[in-house]
Amino acid sequence: MANLQALTEQFIRHYGESAESVQAFHAPGRVNLIGEHTDYNGGYVFPAALTFGTTLLIRKRDDHKLGLASTNFSASEAFDIHSIQYDEKDDWMNYPKGIVHELQQTGLRFGNGYDLLYHGEIPNGAGLSSSASIEVVTAYALLTMEGQPTDTVQIALLSQKSENEFNGVQCGIMDQFAVANGKKDHAILLMCDTLEYELVPFQSGSYKLVIGNTNKRRGLVDSAYNERRSQCEQAVTDLQAAFPEVTLLGQLTLEQFEANKQLIKDETVRKRAQHVVEEIDRVLQSMKALQANDLAAFGQLMNGSHDSLRDLYEVTGAELDAMVDAARKVPGVLGSRMTGAGFGGCTVSLVHEDSIDTFTEQVGRDYTEATGLKADFYVCTIGNGVEQLG
Repeated sequence: MANLQALTEQFIRHYGESAESVQAFHAPGRVNLIGEHTDYNGGYVFPAALTFGTTLLIRKRDDHKLGLASTNFSASEAFDIHSIQYDEKDDWMNYPKGIVHELQQTGLRFGNGYDLLYHGEIPNGAGLSSSASIEVVTAYALLTMEGQPTDTVQIALLSQKSENEFNGVQCGIMDQFAVANGKKDHAILLMCDTLEYELVPFQSGSYKLVIGNTNKRRGLVDSAYNERRSQCEQAVTDLQAAFPEVTLLGQLTLEQFEANKQLIKDETVRKRAQHVVEEIDRVLQSMKALQANDLAAFGQLMNGSHDSLRDLYEVTGAELDAMVDAARKVPGVLGSRMTGAGFGGCTVSLVHEDSIDTFTEQVGRDYTEATGLKADFYVCTIGNGVEQLG
């Protein structure tokens, strides 16, 4: 967590006046533990909030300006709060601007402006939801400052809408939902199309989650994502010969799929659908494993998830595979998989605390040998969703 005193001093240096009425808020990053590419297929995901994320300091202004600044980026600006528009040159500031715009769309009328200072601890482009963290902390802080209800499910939906419509990024609901609704030492079993969710205790004992950042920028994601979506839609169309009422792969059981998968004529399309249906089943098995405190079984399910994403869904790529292969060779690792959209980004591994130094050293070395890239590692604990600090 950020040093609030040092941040407050930066806030005063940038905006002036005293620290008296400055309020502080925090929203985490998130990691998806298992359940990849299931969200848009009407299936379950299993994310958790992290302890590091985005800290926001905020104070009311006497005028109608929205002051935006960050410790991570040099760009800062003051905008008229009543005429917010997307502008590509405003870069990261379009995320908080989008939230202000969406809040106004809901009928919220700002009687004054605000100064905001962001401090992000989430590596950009790593797939740990830095944009969702910014969106959710902004919405929560502004609603709190305005004396409005802070319904975290509604905040997640508003943040997703802002990213989809104001920023033009077609993300699902998982990132914003996990950031808004996470709970310390719990993962979230979330059904993405209905938003039904359950907090599942994640008692990892002497095991830690280690996130490995491949530092491979994810260039292929958009085109591959759109292709996978259309392949899943094709699978549904083929399976409607047996199940006319089915509109999403997540509506089929594993048994129903196995008995009818021959209806999917294209072998590649069949592989994509098989990953989705089996991955949803792995998420449900994961919940049972954690409820039984069987971390070894959970680790095996993580491995199975990555192998399926590599062989059936084909979204891993050389860098993620190299990192996972290296991780699985370290004694004390129960499981390792890619997390996020794929083609770069991060892995998540369940590692015994006594093995963490060996893990970062050995996996880092093997990964660099295999790819020529340098990895970064973050030892994580599962933290709370968005909250006010102090």
